[in-house]
Amino acid sequence: MPTITFTANLQTHVACPPAAVAAATVREALEAVFAETPRLRSYIVDEQGRLRRHVVVYVGDRPVSDRTTLSDPIAADDELFVFQALSGG
Repeated sequence: MPTITFTANLQTHVACPPAAVAAATVREALEAVFAETPRLRSYIVDEQGRLRRHVVVYVGDRPVSDRTTLSDPIAADDELFVFQALSGG
């Protein structure tokens, strides 16, 4: 089963520990987590379901290519990592 991990920065706003999810695409993986933690959705995707511009999702060592529909396929042994960009000086 794929696993999804969120950065510590996101975890300061919403409890989102690493999770194993039954999913075949990035969208399905995120939706599985959002079903358990609805508050997390607004930090990751916008009102149309697209990745927010300050969020990056990696499948293993590659960033997702479809930031709009999140259709990138994932395998049972994949690890997904969700990063939220930090800014400031």
